[in-house]
Amino acid sequence: MNINPKSNRKVQDVFDAYTSEDKDFGFTKTHVPLSLIKYGDENLISRSQARRLLARFRDFDEVLLDFSGIESIGQAFADEIFRIYARNNPGVEIIAINTNQLIDKMILRVRED
Repeated sequence: MNINPKSNRKVQDVFDAYTSEDKDFGFTKTHVPLSLIKYGDENLISRSQARRLLARFRDFDEVLLDFSGIESIGQAFADEIFRIYARNNPGVEIIAINTNQLIDKMILRVRED
C-alpha cells in the first residue's frame, strides 16, 4: 500500500465516506474493485466466483462494485449477484460503477428476469 505523504485527505473524510450516522457510525458502505478477485486472465463468469465475492456483503447497506478493468461478465455471475442475491438481501444495495456497455447489458438482462 502506498500513501502519498503530501495527500490532503483527512482520516475523518475517509471514515465519513463509508459510515452512516443512522447505524451508530459503523461501516455501512464498501467499495469492491472486481479486478482484485480475478485470478490471472480468468473471466468473471461463474456462480461460484460470484458467491465468493458476496460472502461478506450482508455486513453492509451499500456495496459499490467497481468494474474498472473488467471487459465483460458471464450471465451466471451477473445473475447470482444482481438477481438472486439482490432478491434475497433487499437491505443491501448493490451499485455497479465503471461499467461498460457489455456489462450494463448483462446486468439489465438478469434484472429483468
